[in-house]
Amino acid sequence: MNKMHKKTAVLALGVALVTLLASCAVAPSAQQVDETTQQVLKSSFREQGIARLDRLVMDASNQACSDAAGGALDDKLAQALEAANLKTVKLPSDGKFIGNWSEGEKIAQNGRGLTWSDKPGEANGGSCYNCHQISKEELSFGSIGPSLYHYGKLRGVSDPAAEASKPIVAYTWGKLWNAKAYNACSGMPRFGHAGILSEQQIRDVMALLLDPQSPVNK
Repeated sequence: MNKMHKKTAVLALGVALVTLLASCAVAPSAQQVDETTQQVLKSSFREQGIARLDRLVMDASNQACSDAAGGALDDKLAQALEAANLKTVKLPSDGKFIGNWSEGEKIAQNGRGLTWSDKPGEANGGSCYNCHQISKEELSFGSIGPSLYHYGKLRGVSDPAAEASKPIVAYTWGKLWNAKAYNACSGMPRFGHAGILSEQQIRDVMALLLDPQSPVNK
């Protein structure tokens, strides 16, 4: 959304809220304000290229976390959502969890993809450094997520290809595929579940994190 579009959306939201307030004998409820806000936000987007309006549709996990507004979910609800997300995790079709760490580094550095100007089927990036420290060579990284430096080394992974049965290998794959399987309101993209990264790309990111030859584990 460009600046002009954002200004238009904000103006439309303001007009809608003023109209809502004027039409009510009493102050509108939080639900009414939320519904009006959602209507305005939806009307401010349009489909273009691969950017479709279905991106605005929230599944049960996103809806519950949105409703919580940053608060903690009820334990039973959180467990149910995590269990449902865990069922969506698809293990590698050929049984191989580990790819090429150098390709994984390229994916971690790449933030492109999924915009209206991208072509269908083009490879996306993972934008991993936006949230994590990964290799020590890269000095520009975010701190929203934990540091992943020495990820495999700290977890005792010496040969990830031969140790695929280790829980940490399967966990890491599942976390990359659908992070909400382990934290219902995780802010981490669901790379596999949402089709952001391909199976091979996830293998390569796995290698970046777990391969002893990766700079992450040096």
